[in-house]
Amino acid sequence: MGSGQGNPGGVTTPTLDQLAALMGRQHGLVLRRQAVAAGMTGPEIDRRRRTGEWVAVRQGVYTARARWEALEPYVGRPRARVLAASLAMALPHVMSHDSAALLLGLPVLLGEPETVHVTRTRVVGGRGATGVTHHLAPYEERQVCLVDGVRVLDPARTAVDIARYAGMRQGLPACDSALRSGVSRAALEAALVPMTSWPGVTAARRCVALADARADTIGESLLRLLVVELGLGEVDLQFGLGDATRSGWADLRVGRHLFEFDGHLKYRRPDEGGVAREDPDQVLWKEKKRHAWFTGFRLGMSRVTWVDLRPDHWQATGVRLVREHAATRAAYGDSVEDLAAYRLLPEARPRVA
Repeated sequence: MGSGQGNPGGVTTPTLDQLAALMGRQHGLVLRRQAVAAGMTGPEIDRRRRTGEWVAVRQGVYTARARWEALEPYVGRPRARVLAASLAMALPHVMSHDSAALLLGLPVLLGEPETVHVTRTRVVGGRGATGVTHHLAPYEERQVCLVDGVRVLDPARTAVDIARYAGMRQGLPACDSALRSGVSRAALEAALVPMTSWPGVTAARRCVALADARADTIGESLLRLLVVELGLGEVDLQFGLGDATRSGWADLRVGRHLFEFDGHLKYRRPDEGGVAREDPDQVLWKEKKRHAWFTGFRLGMSRVTWVDLRPDHWQATGVRLVREHAATRAAYGDSVEDLAAYRLLPEARPRVA
């Protein structure tokens, strides 16, 4: 093969075109062995990595730096790592657990450290190697769907697998997310049926029983889990009130006490990775006015952030919420019958995009 002019690695233009076409068919990814088969030498591949032209998504799988840098870090890059692992695997497999959720577009709380999950049919169990956890568990072909050409377990099976493997902290947000995406509770329950004696099935059953499509975000799901664990009373989601001046929905209610999750994205501009459509100071001011409006109905309110819901803050946050709920109860009691004229049904709430 002759050298193309202006190509210091000595790779011909047809080879570069072949690689570009191949990467286009593989989500921007290429295996080292594929690049070599197309005529690129090992030193040329190493040069591209060394100069930063290519990024190693995982060992032996590369993508163009410009493409990598365009991927956001919390979903886009983990998703690329999942695709890279699937591309590199020779054994028959389906993507599962967190990895399936990423490919399905199902918002979940990813495990730490980040691991790629695949499921293979043999016996219940699992093993891990090179950043990939192999779950050796049976599944039915009807539970498999194709996402961009990759075999993936469906949302119902994915949600209950996450709950079995990771417990309620990750499982409840996954089951909430599945319901929010249109999966029925019956489908979640059906996914549990073959798992009678599988490890973690008790947590998965509890997650399915508690799951609620009205939880808009992972943060709201975690907050609900904490409030349920505290045993403060029956939890009502999306408690809505309205008067002549405004209307609003609180994330959770127990008695006359409201619980609100404050995600940081609503206080950040889009160019900073947030969703604020106006100046963040204005967003904060509106939140203060909203808080005052709700508490004007003789309601108490607790607010929590991502930091409050971290495992190392979980217990301390719970202590605070118990204290704040008790203060509201002492001041106003539990009944909200006096608010009947102001109540709004959750169905009247504008859908969150």
